[in-house]
Order: sequence, then C-alpha cells, then structure tokens
Amino acid sequence: MVNAQYTPAQIMEWLSQVPDPEIPVLTITDLGIVRDVDCSAGVTVSLTPTYSGCPATEAIEASVAATLQEHGVDDVRIKRVLSPPWTTDWISEAGRKKLTVYGIAPPERRDRPIACPRCDSSNTELVSEFGSTACKASYRCIDCLEPFEYFKCL
Repeated sequence: MVNAQYTPAQIMEWLSQVPDPEIPVLTITDLGIVRDVDCSAGVTVSLTPTYSGCPATEAIEASVAATLQEHGVDDVRIKRVLSPPWTTDWISEAGRKKLTVYGIAPPERRDRPIACPRCDSSNTELVSEFGSTACKASYRCIDCLEPFEYFKCL
C-alpha cells in the first residue's frame, strides 16, 4: 500500500534542504547519506552515517524528523543503515563544488594531489591529519600560503 499523501520524490526534495550540522554548506542529500525513502506506511527515511561514531548522527536524524513534521508528516521513522558503510564516493558533484567554494578541499583518490580550494594549486602540504572534525585534515598551500581543510577520503 502506497501513501498517496507523500511521494519519495517530495520527501527527498524536503530533505535536500536539511544541512549537515558539521559542514552546513552541505545538505544531507549532498553527502549522499539518505539511502532510501519509503512512503508505504507513514514515512521511513533510511540514513547511513558518515561513520559509525559520527557525533552528528543523532542531530541529523532529529533534523530529518523535524523537517518532515514541519511539512505535515506525522508518522516519521528513521532507519539507521550501517551496511554498506558510507564512502566519500557518495558525495554528489554539487556537494564537492560546494565544499570547494566554502574553502574545504573535497575528497580525492589517494593517488591525486590535494588542490588548494582557494587558488587551485596542487603545491600543498599536510599540516595535521586532524582537522576541526574527525573527517577533515589540515593542509597549507605553499603557493598562496593559505591554510585549508581537506575532507578526508573514506
């Protein structure tokens, strides 16, 4: 039985407005963590956290429920999906561009240099494996001398 009141496409449109609490320039759909929307009995949203210990997981789940309730969805369930684990490959192309504009270098394959999000130089160096969050590292551009964060490839 399909819930005629809501469609998965409409739910996804609403979820595309939910920001990531750690990197608010990105939405949860940019990150690719919304795995499924089921409207057959109420609305069930399946989410995959960026990693199992991510401190933002519960905040994201609460934001999803609140957003849907604001749109009149009373029967909301969140399903946490841990397998397959999230990967940075799931970040949308739009999300990667948003990261760069925001000043965070998007994840790159391990065999590619990390480009500075400010001047696009590949002449960069790792300052610390640890950034402001567990998913980021600190880098510095040798050409423009600006520090920046890199979203680690997972």
